[in-house]
Amino acid sequence: MDVTYTRVVCEVRPQKADPNRTRITIGGNRIAYPGDTGTKTGSLESVKLILNDTLSTPNAKFACFDISNFYLGTPLDRPEYVRIKLSDIPQEFINEYNLTEYEHNNWIYFEIHNGVYGLKQAGKLANDLLIECLSQHGYYQCATTPGLWRHKWRPITFILIVDDFGIKYVDKRHAEHLLHALQEHYKVTTDWTGSKFAGIDIAWDYSKRTCRLSMKDYIDNLLIKYNHPKPRKPQHAPHAHREIIYGAKEQLLPEADTSPPLDEAGIKRIQGIVGSLLYYARAVDNKLLATLSAISAQQSKATTNTEKAVTQLLDYVATYPNDGITYRASNMILAAHSDASYLTEPNSRSRAGAHIFLTENDPIPRQNGPVQTISQVIKYVMASVAEAELAALYNTAREMIPLRNALEEMGWAQPKSPIQTDNSTANGFIHDTIIQRRIKMIWMRLHWLRCREAQGQFRFYWDKGSSNMADYHTKHHPPAYHQAHRATHAG
Repeated sequence: MDVTYTRVVCEVRPQKADPNRTRITIGGNRIAYPGDTGTKTGSLESVKLILNDTLSTPNAKFACFDISNFYLGTPLDRPEYVRIKLSDIPQEFINEYNLTEYEHNNWIYFEIHNGVYGLKQAGKLANDLLIECLSQHGYYQCATTPGLWRHKWRPITFILIVDDFGIKYVDKRHAEHLLHALQEHYKVTTDWTGSKFAGIDIAWDYSKRTCRLSMKDYIDNLLIKYNHPKPRKPQHAPHAHREIIYGAKEQLLPEADTSPPLDEAGIKRIQGIVGSLLYYARAVDNKLLATLSAISAQQSKATTNTEKAVTQLLDYVATYPNDGITYRASNMILAAHSDASYLTEPNSRSRAGAHIFLTENDPIPRQNGPVQTISQVIKYVMASVAEAELAALYNTAREMIPLRNALEEMGWAQPKSPIQTDNSTANGFIHDTIIQRRIKMIWMRLHWLRCREAQGQFRFYWDKGSSNMADYHTKHHPPAYHQAHRATHAG
């Protein structure tokens, strides 16, 4: 028999009816539950797809529903046990339930029969009951996209993240049908303005068919948490750019970092800042991803130079605390820009970047806000620029496949997804206009890309590097470049 512990969790949730929340959670790590504990939940990319879906569907609107106390009250398939120190229980509870009779060595032991926050199985059991409830009213989960739901015939689609519903609907009566189905079993709060979902503030302009994503007060609260003052001078770049030596035959890597290492407290502070900024960057400010990726690679062995890089990053977000992403209505055709920087990372590594967005089926697709951004160090050492560019194209196309599936399940048929590269050699390899030696790593990626193009999933094309938005996420550019990029993306 496993006996676990409790934790008291206090947090502020502005989107809730009562934003100041104090809860007791159960330590699930002490429980050896034998059953399945996995639950399908919507991803951040799926949220961005449904926001674009709403803009691009005539007369569609977006609303948010939230089930109150979703985990609580769900019957468990077996009892669990927890102990609480008698001194941690308020005296009025002790008196009301006469708990002193059950005291053992200053502990009170409880048997749990219904769902509680923290139990491994609580989410799965609660989700199973929700599925059963919704299926009775004609709602079903899509086969390949976790957290994406549709109705058998009603024009309604929603993303489910645990107990939060992000709903795209045409005609309010269909959203009300979902609401009534939920209210048969749950207490539900509603936000018909659809102004906040997944922690993201959403400003809708249905007349212009645009919306802007931001996270109000997130950066201000982060700066207070880590006691970082506002910079005296505006900081226009999230990282120090690498000097370009024009006319030089060779571009040298920066010197190895020999600055003093930080102590454990300093390392934990950097890890906390990087972790706090990562969701913000993925959600509303993709311009931070290249910087966060570089700092993340150093954070376990952080030095004073790492600390300087983090300080510059905080100065940047303090200068632009309310950046965001703007979406416009489109034909919902998935497109991407792909790029790579060769041997620009430590240990002779290269970096891949991608800007994935929704647009029209044009030869050169029009720009839109990104639904996904990639900025990552390529795992293996690349032998040439062309190989790095092929690796970037390979990574980009792989990330686009689940997005294409989700769009198909939302009802948006996808032609060949256009992917731009600014490397003519890589483009020539794919279209077989350049013959290359059969290096295994190149050949594997090349055959994969050619196979997917033959299946009609992708269309690869070349365009100049100055129009490639993925270029930003592969290189450390000077401040003027950052300002131009902000003007293009912030909206």
